[in-house]
Amino acid sequence: MKSLTYLLLILISFNFVTAQDKKLPEGFIYLKEKIPDIKLDMRYAGSNNFIGKPVNAYQKPVAVLTEAAATALQKAQKDLMAEGYCFKIFDAYRPQTAVNHFIEWARIPADTLTKQKFYPNVAKKDLFQLGYIATKSGHSRGSTVDLTIINIQTGEELDMGSGYDFFGDISHHSTNKITKEQRANRSLLKRIMIKNGFRPYPEEWWHYTLRNEPYPETYFDFPVQ
Repeated sequence: MKSLTYLLLILISFNFVTAQDKKLPEGFIYLKEKIPDIKLDMRYAGSNNFIGKPVNAYQKPVAVLTEAAATALQKAQKDLMAEGYCFKIFDAYRPQTAVNHFIEWARIPADTLTKQKFYPNVAKKDLFQLGYIATKSGHSRGSTVDLTIINIQTGEELDMGSGYDFFGDISHHSTNKITKEQRANRSLLKRIMIKNGFRPYPEEWWHYTLRNEPYPETYFDFPVQ
């Protein structure tokens, strides 16, 4: 009996520590807890991104958002699923530490491992000037999400005309370099997101911010874990 009691105490203690380790600041939530059927492809937790390696402070491939943004995205997901589609998330809350990692990478001219895939027509030295990398990111306020659309039946991404995080004007909403089908796919994403309270970023078809974001002046720096 004593052994059983001791085991239970160990399990309770372990669960408490685990919960504490994963505790988020007030007002934030793990997106999968709010939208279990949403798909994740958290690029900065791995190497399939423009710096070619896991980004600092992305300790696990999970998506975190403010509760307000997650609730709005849940409504958007419901609308999208009614049309036979689902969201795939590339990035959500982004710690300031991760932004600092981007800045450090941008200042190393010789590190161009991913140039052909992500910025073939842009000189690395111009990434700051052209606005592709900044010292502050709206993602760090917790209510911005990078996402695309997939077909529920096949799991395939819709063709948006350029890949996620491609630095070039083909990624702009106003580009004339995409096909009619690609434009329709972007318009579907834009329509669903705007309807549910998000505003688009003109230069990135994948980037949306909650209009009434709860922390418009606060840039957070807790890790994604």
